Amino acid sequence: MIGSSDVVLDGAAAYPEIAGLRAALHRRDWPGGRALLDQLEPMARSAALQACAGEPGLEEFLRGVLAADVTDAAAAALLGHHLIHNGWEIRSGRYAEHVSSGQFRMFHDWLRKAELVLIDAAARHPRDPAIWTARLLTARGLQLGLAESRRRLDRALAAQPHHLPAQLQFLQTACPKWDGTWELLHEFARDAMLAAPPGSPHAVLVVHAHVEHIFGDDDTDVFRYLAGDAVRTEIYEAAHRSIWHPEFRTGPGWVQALNAFALIFTMLDDRRSAATAFTRLGNLAAEYPWNQIGNDVNAQIREARAWAYEGTP
Repeated sequence: MIGSSDVVLDGAAAYPEIAGLRAALHRRDWPGGRALLDQLEPMARSAALQACAGEPGLEEFLRGVLAADVTDAAAAALLGHHLIHNGWEIRSGRYAEHVSSGQFRMFHDWLRKAELVLIDAAARHPRDPAIWTARLLTARGLQLGLAESRRRLDRALAAQPHHLPAQLQFLQTACPKWDGTWELLHEFARDAMLAAPPGSPHAVLVVHAHVEHIFGDDDTDVFRYLAGDAVRTEIYEAAHRSIWHPEFRTGPGWVQALNAFALIFTMLDDRRSAATAFTRLGNLAAEYPWNQIGNDVNAQIREARAWAYEGTP
């Protein structure tokens, strides 16, 4: 059993491709970074590009890469994600009523810059799901509407069926805080889970949908919501289709799936199931959705993990 003070939120600890790409970008070694990306399957590639979007000073470097080769899809996707990241850092993750008009103006400026890069990239590489995943973020931030977001999701899924990075982005758009409804949110999450192969991490969509509903609806009584037979049945069905399925593997999305189930099992007061998820994670964790509970994510995870392990053999 791991020490209760150990919480590792950096995705590079679980996914070596993120560490490798980050190191190449730090060296400004695009051939090395591109070679690494070209070896990845689409879900891992999209996740790595998004995970490295916050590396500082990338705009000038990547614009130089694209000036030398305008057809470089990976460079365009990463530049788009980097510009989006810069804009979202200004906007913050707070609800709209807590964001100033100045923040919104700068946020939209960054997203429009990203959209220009990504429109050109999508025209050149219409079957690159990483580009359409990034465009789901700009569609949401620029409030282009549910229909346009759905179109972009469909393009990503046409490029790779069950492309989880794109589905996770659309899940946020399907929330009422953006362009959707609770009915749409749950229907989308469940349909995407059922369409994906058993043992895949896509059941994370179902858990995220319930977490968003619990914390995003002021009228929701958390205890009554989680006590509902339909909700509990769906969550355990999702676990059986993913993290408890014999085909579940440590591929793209595995940390996010186990992390989300560790949280929801904790909220369901299911100590044994939570302990199982925490044990498979070891020190690894992800900030979302623990940050929906409070600001100190590390403390939330340590407390939940200690509770789960208490009294277990």
